[in-house]
Amino acid sequence: MIATLRSLILVGAMTTASAAGAEATRSVLSFDDLQGWAEDDHGAALSVFLNTCGDLNDPDWRALCGVARTYEGDAARSFFELFFRPVLVEDGKDGLFTGYFEPELDGSRTRTDRFKYPIYKMPPEARDGPWLSRREILTSDVMQGRGLEIAWVDDPVELFFLQIQGSGRVRLPDGGALRVGYGGANGQPYRSIGVELVRRGALGAHAVSAQMIQAWVRKNPEAGAELLFHNPSYVFFREVSRVAPELGPLGAMNRSITTMRSIAADPAYTPLGAPVWVEKDGKKPLRRLMIAQDTGAAIKGAQRADIFFGTGDEAGQAAGRLKDPGRMVVLLPIQRAYAMATDDDG
Repeated sequence: MIATLRSLILVGAMTTASAAGAEATRSVLSFDDLQGWAEDDHGAALSVFLNTCGDLNDPDWRALCGVARTYEGDAARSFFELFFRPVLVEDGKDGLFTGYFEPELDGSRTRTDRFKYPIYKMPPEARDGPWLSRREILTSDVMQGRGLEIAWVDDPVELFFLQIQGSGRVRLPDGGALRVGYGGANGQPYRSIGVELVRRGALGAHAVSAQMIQAWVRKNPEAGAELLFHNPSYVFFREVSRVAPELGPLGAMNRSITTMRSIAADPAYTPLGAPVWVEKDGKKPLRRLMIAQDTGAAIKGAQRADIFFGTGDEAGQAAGRLKDPGRMVVLLPIQRAYAMATDDDG
């Protein structure tokens, strides 16, 4: 996460975009078709859009970004309605919304009796293709004495899930913090330990969540340690020092993402940086304009999105519970929207 090893497969997602996107149908809607559109805080969405629109290279998007900077928050709804059209992109699969977050771990810049599990930078030899497995990295001395440790943390299970999320924060003993981001991987395949627990009969398919997996591993320490080796993929990190502590982690656009306004989407169907109208159903329906600023390994399809819930344990619990149906509608520049339309009305 960030959505299940999102950074690890970003290149793969982008290279398959043309083929996957060609299979979709695109229908231009009106803003009246968007449930709850009038009630949203469009100014908040415009602010998040401005965070990344300056990085878009396409002339249509660059022009809209320049115009967006002339609008105040109370006129944001008019901006979106004047210059965009909602486009429903469908690939035959039902809509699905899940959540992700930025974990916080307790740690130290130096090793102590408590903080003894290292967060590693990527060694140069791991960059050339498939390298050692998770087991080989952690049970040998290949990483020792090389100064590759960014920090040490106190919980190997939380460190494992930090690797799955792809970024996070480390709370330091002096009250400070450091942030780490994805720095590379060992090139081994990712294998889900949740799927493995279901295969073993240890958890039911509907009971699998990060919280349940963590609880099982802690309850069964020896078997749990061995279970983590079931996933041979190993993620390395880099320290991210240019992002202010109050801002969110970096997404796929290398800009900070925003709690409950940024989503991870499939760039095969949704351009990174585009506004997306979210109609999430379930126990707590959500109608909100968000911005596609991230990607993820599990985020594949025209109607698939991961909602960023923020930083820390509370955000993680909320994100872990989310698995709801609904639909998402991407907002595209007017000429592009009609040019891409595949519905009968053209």
